[in-house]
Amino acid sequence: MSLQGSLKHLQLADVIQLISVSGKTGMFNLKKDEQVGLIYLKDGNIVHAELAEIKGEEAVYELAIWNDGEFYFEPDVEPSVRTIGKSNTNLLMEAARRLDEWRVLSRKIPNLDVIPEFVVDQGSDRGQIQLNTHEWLILSKINGTQDIRTIARVSNVPVFDICKVLYGLVTHGLVALKEPPESVEEAPQLVTANASVPQASINKENLLVLLDKIKSICNTTLGKQAEAVVDKQYQKARLDIEHGSGMGAIQEAVTQIAKASQILKGPSTTETLLDQLKTLKL
Repeated sequence: MSLQGSLKHLQLADVIQLISVSGKTGMFNLKKDEQVGLIYLKDGNIVHAELAEIKGEEAVYELAIWNDGEFYFEPDVEPSVRTIGKSNTNLLMEAARRLDEWRVLSRKIPNLDVIPEFVVDQGSDRGQIQLNTHEWLILSKINGTQDIRTIARVSNVPVFDICKVLYGLVTHGLVALKEPPESVEEAPQLVTANASVPQASINKENLLVLLDKIKSICNTTLGKQAEAVVDKQYQKARLDIEHGSGMGAIQEAVTQIAKASQILKGPSTTETLLDQLKTLKL
């Protein structure tokens, strides 16, 4: 069974139920902007899910609140690990509950890219706010530079729980949410050639060979989770080179893959990737 479509028109829970009743084994691949999520089914039962560094049930719950993006089901693909033991019914009931709650939270928290920062307003009397240890932990990670996903990662707290705490803090006027800065640091410049290689020899064929090497390294380092992003940037750069673009097409592809890697795999893996790419020579 091959199934694909848009999450604008179908909720993830409905799609999963459609596949699970048939007892199929396979993998849901979900993509929203540069984010990629995976949900694995075995004989119709959800057995594993991942979204960036989030694994298991929490990945299912976070993917379930997506109201945009694309999905496709790849049959007969099995995970190397099993992280979920709950029944589909219990999983999807909890996902539905969180989706309802997320509709309330989203009135104050439009997306997970926003950056919380403290509000300095000494002239306002907000009364005494009681926070538990869990809430203080989250509060301690707010520094005006980290978005919600980052705070969740460094706190080792599910994104959904972070949002619930932030909702209260924003409502009480203790915290404000700001959009991330427009400019994103580009990937380091790649080495284009050995000193002994004349610039005239940096032709289309050499650039395509370099692009193939970059794709191979990216797929090996980032894994299946980033394959769709890598292939998209690879195809774009290849087309640009075929139409006469030079090293800039490759640099742009690396920059976009690096941005996606920051989201999917985190800064450590991204740094490793870029270090490997900088060793390439024509």
